[in-house]
Amino acid sequence: MKRGIQQALAADGGSSNRTPIHLGAARSAACLDFVRPNYMEVAVIDEKSVLVIGLEPTLIDFSGPDFAATGMDATKVLAGLKSSEDELTRLGYSVQMCLTDFGETAEAVLQSQLKQKQFDCIIIGAGIRTIPSNFILFEKLINVVHEHAPQAKLCFNTKPSDTADAVQRWL
Repeated sequence: MKRGIQQALAADGGSSNRTPIHLGAARSAACLDFVRPNYMEVAVIDEKSVLVIGLEPTLIDFSGPDFAATGMDATKVLAGLKSSEDELTRLGYSVQMCLTDFGETAEAVLQSQLKQKQFDCIIIGAGIRTIPSNFILFEKLINVVHEHAPQAKLCFNTKPSDTADAVQRWL
């Protein structure tokens, strides 16, 4: 087999930037193909997928009693979400956002997104989890995730800026 590899390299001009790949156990040991490594493909293969679930910030009444103490507004939350997405992408994760309403369509929206792709990690934001009036919504969304993405790790942030930390705890 070594001789076959050497002959193949010699026929290719001795290019050292090629990597042998075995194409299956059913083929003979001499059946090796040589391909140039494609580092973009390697990154995509190893890329973990993350779904970030949160409330659509433009639907939140930040002056109401549940959200007033947060010091947030829709602009700040959207900026935080974008920053989180950018940081996770920079760290090599494939990120999708799933922003929901307060329950009218939230389960269906999440279910639809989970049917489109398998995720390695799902994060449910603090706006859903920590606000007492959203308790039932949180419970419903957990059950949708459990049913449609049982393989996914679950993680939780406390604010948009610690989303990457939450994901990295589990992936």
